[in-house]
Amino acid sequence: MSPARIMTRRWGQLLLGLFLYGVSVALMIRAEIGLDPWTVFAQGLEVQTGWSIGLIVVLIGLGVLLLWIPLKQRPGIGTVLNVLLIGPAMDLALLMLRTPDELWARILMFAAGLALLSIATGLYIGARFGPGPRDGLMTGAHARFGWKIWKVRTGVEVTVLAIGWLLGGTVGLGTVAFALLIGPLVGQTLPRLRVPEPTRPSTPGTAQPSSLAA
Repeated sequence: MSPARIMTRRWGQLLLGLFLYGVSVALMIRAEIGLDPWTVFAQGLEVQTGWSIGLIVVLIGLGVLLLWIPLKQRPGIGTVLNVLLIGPAMDLALLMLRTPDELWARILMFAAGLALLSIATGLYIGARFGPGPRDGLMTGAHARFGWKIWKVRTGVEVTVLAIGWLLGGTVGLGTVAFALLIGPLVGQTLPRLRVPEPTRPSTPGTAQPSSLAA
């Protein structure tokens, strides 16, 4: 694939992935059976302030980016667009979605949102334009202080989950399902959706990478 086509695919994946991410979170919000920790936090702030949850998501993302400064992390264009686009996509999708009355339909809505989120994550991370703000926070803390990433992630997410719940965010079965399933799901989508590096023309007498593979 030529560099121009690869760049076109990367931008397409990034923008589509961020839009679908917002839609997927909106599906899980409307399901009303529990949310991921950061959305619980955002929803709690929505309850307390009356602001739209999409605006709050943008503000949280900007706040997290400020924490990158002492960690000496540099955001990519994908990081900045992650902060700016997911929130508005959530608000737009929430205007068009309604919570079903039946529990089974709400469970299906949550499952659809979770599956779509794993695809959206694979799309925007696979575009290779930089990590999301929260992912960069984890890796930055690891690089700066040597803390294990899983410990940083667990500590931060437990904290925001507890605060969000106290503020009125939705915690439930969906929260547990998200914690258990999002890792394996993204583990399936990310390798399949990662945009390949541009191929370089070979020179005479130079072996191609494929011929060197064991």
